[in-house]
Amino acid sequence: MTVLIDQPTWPAHSTVWSHLVSDTSLAELHAFAAANGIPRRGFDLDHYDVPARLYEALVAAGAHPVSNRELVVRLRASGLRVTGRQRAHLPPAPPRDDNA
Repeated sequence: MTVLIDQPTWPAHSTVWSHLVSDTSLAELHAFAAANGIPRRGFDLDHYDVPARLYEALVAAGAHPVSNRELVVRLRASGLRVTGRQRAHLPPAPPRDDNA
């Protein structure tokens, strides 16, 4: 059981973001996120988007830092990766309230 986090390099909303994933199960990922105060609205089908300000705390809590590439490779190997093709067939997500 491993929760992985990549470096915060993805720009949006006046900060940069990391991806938090599990290479075991979504249940593990959701439990880790909840235990660390990450709101469910940060979940995007197979990962959580987390702002750079949380990176060090999540690593201290047990998330294993990996490169962006390794994160994707391990997520694919786990069978949990949601591909672009799969995303295209999903209903649209409800609008996010970034102020909540």
